[in-house]
Amino acid sequence: MTKELYIGVMTGTSADALDIVLAEISETEFNTLDSASMPFSEALQLEIKSLCAAGPDEIDRATSFGIRLSLHTDNLIKKLLTQNHLSATQICAIGFHGQTIRHQPLHQFPYSVQAGCPSTLAVNSGITTVTDFRMADIADGGQGAPLVPAFHQFAFQSKQEDRFIVNIGGIANITHLPADNKTPIIGFDTGPGNTLLDEWIKKHLGKPYDEDGRWARSGTLIAPALNSMLSDPYFIKDAPKSTGKEYFNLDWLNKHFDKYPTLRPEDIQRTLVELTALSIANDIKSARIEPSKTSSSIYLCGGGINNSFLLERLHEHLPGSIISSTVTLGIHPQLIECSAFAWLARQTLKRLPGNIPSVTGAKNKRILGGIYYA
Repeated sequence: MTKELYIGVMTGTSADALDIVLAEISETEFNTLDSASMPFSEALQLEIKSLCAAGPDEIDRATSFGIRLSLHTDNLIKKLLTQNHLSATQICAIGFHGQTIRHQPLHQFPYSVQAGCPSTLAVNSGITTVTDFRMADIADGGQGAPLVPAFHQFAFQSKQEDRFIVNIGGIANITHLPADNKTPIIGFDTGPGNTLLDEWIKKHLGKPYDEDGRWARSGTLIAPALNSMLSDPYFIKDAPKSTGKEYFNLDWLNKHFDKYPTLRPEDIQRTLVELTALSIANDIKSARIEPSKTSSSIYLCGGGINNSFLLERLHEHLPGSIISSTVTLGIHPQLIECSAFAWLARQTLKRLPGNIPSVTGAKNKRILGGIYYA
């Protein structure tokens, strides 16, 4: 069984860091060999945030940012190869997601835009680069997201138990992997994961995130505001569905809290933790197949796994559930998404599909991505 080397690159909706993974992949196995990360400066994060909304000279700003992101990626890859005593010629391809700056699958002319320049990365790294993974699915009537459930199926599906993979990134999403392979896989964005929590604490305390949820823990849950947010049509909508920061942002938040002008900021942070935990839990409960012939377990990944208060609330809303980290399945929770794009790059080169129509809503399985040869 041939094992080949691939690199996966991801900058998620949190827009806080560039993550890369070096992996050995075969038809049936995925092995993480090494990884690296580059935190984004505050200036870079603000630049990404500005590109997620309409503004002046967008084409120039987005294109120049994409080239700089590609150069940062190349530098990080070179360091990773050096420390593993590898050359560029030993790598089959880079799966380069790019930074999502717009995701509009319900637009009159649906699209999803990831900033990044694959030509810059391929030329400078000397490694074939695969990118633009979402548009083939969108062109075939899908949401173009989430794409990671296809990798979840490859890496984590079990015949012994139903599994839920829960990614709590800027936007949270779940994948239901039934033990019965005749049952369709379900996967969709549940709503905000860390994005509103991070935006709110940044605005009021100047911190990039709420460490362990300590600030939220000091606040009081505001039930009417929570119910108002949960009544948003997105939470009620059936899958397939996907979303992003262009929808769940501070403008969205203010619409639900403007009627409570005397609230303390920490009360709003506390309520946002509940929103993330409850929206995830509600979707897991609705996706479960009852009565189940097998047990089911929940495996967490993404940055939200570091928020202990958020995890406490998730346990509270899912009593009796077995909840653990994807590290128990062999992949570090911070590396799931970049690992997925390493695997998707392999799918593209092998002319194999990378989407799951029952997840994205596409009419057919599709080979995803465009190839930029070194």
